[in-house]
Amino acid sequence: MNARRAVVALAAAAVLTGCASGTPAAPRTPDSAPVAPAPSPSAEKSGSAGKAAPATPRGTLLVADFGADTVTFVDPHPGHRRPVLGSVEVGTAPYGLVVDDEGLAWVATAEGVAVVDTETRTRLARIPYRTRTGPVTTGEYRGGGMGIALAPDGRHVYVGVNVPGRDGVLETIDTATREVTGTVPVGRRPFDVDVSPDGAEVYATGHDSFDVTAVNTSGGRTRRFEVAPYGTEGGLGSWLKPHYAVVRPADGKLLLPFEGERLVVLDPRTGRSTIEPMTADTHQHGATLAPDGTLLVVGTGPILSEDEGPSLTIRTPGGSERVVPLDGPHEDVAVSGDSRTAYVTEGFTREGYGNGITVVDLTGEHRPFEVAAGTRPLGIAIL
Repeated sequence: MNARRAVVALAAAAVLTGCASGTPAAPRTPDSAPVAPAPSPSAEKSGSAGKAAPATPRGTLLVADFGADTVTFVDPHPGHRRPVLGSVEVGTAPYGLVVDDEGLAWVATAEGVAVVDTETRTRLARIPYRTRTGPVTTGEYRGGGMGIALAPDGRHVYVGVNVPGRDGVLETIDTATREVTGTVPVGRRPFDVDVSPDGAEVYATGHDSFDVTAVNTSGGRTRRFEVAPYGTEGGLGSWLKPHYAVVRPADGKLLLPFEGERLVVLDPRTGRSTIEPMTADTHQHGATLAPDGTLLVVGTGPILSEDEGPSLTIRTPGGSERVVPLDGPHEDVAVSGDSRTAYVTEGFTREGYGNGITVVDLTGEHRPFEVAAGTRPLGIAIL
């Protein structure tokens, strides 16, 4: 591990931040026109005059175009010449997204949380943040929403808001009124937001502060847990920070992967962590749990010359792993309801990103293949 600690010091000298860094719903009144289906893989934006999109097919992927101001609808089936079905303008540099049971997508952008009707492919609203985040910009360090999650009962959305140069904020949105109803300070650059199975707590993963902040949803009380299996040496310049977490439904513990080497298992009831070994040996970002309990973790590539390349780790509930190589850095991952297929976005928060989605057969029967998507896709959901 000494080599990795040396990297921290080198990274700190080179950069200062980064990945080196039951309530009725509100009426669906669109604030922009619907988008027509795309005539080519170059997706059209919302506002196409007089053309309504057809119903969105079940199993369509929705991705946040971090390199644009849109979300894009993608048909992931192989052999389609035009997998991009269309796109909707949502706001500058969309990052994370989540879809509720009514088919509404809630998208964290630099300008606010956009609400998109995924059936008609229209933007219904954009909810401004209560927190001041400075000028609207693009890129890895832009202010605004990052991680986003939905309460189990669907009544609230929680979004981690990055405030450049200081601690972030968790904002709560009432899904019926589409208004921000509360703000709570959390760690710096909240890459990911997750909710406990009972909805009693929200967890914001602070990338630049090496922590997870647990926020009580009934009173706003907070508890901070340091998550730094390699230590905090290097500070803002360290590469060895938490990125994404998942909540294990069986026991409510948080799983946070690091570097394809260590899986931190954090018990938010006690604040205690244990560490389990991993095998990918690569810098890791996005993570999700399949319905069958399989943990999927995206590897973005090496930070040391001896590290392995981009990959997808497939980890069983018992801890055995299979590592699938990927062609280039990827960022986030979603998994099908039958636990047989993973969809990995190529957007990546740093250089080297792509504009597609890699489809991985989790049974191992077929090789991964790529489908075109939007512009630098990050967050992803299956409709």
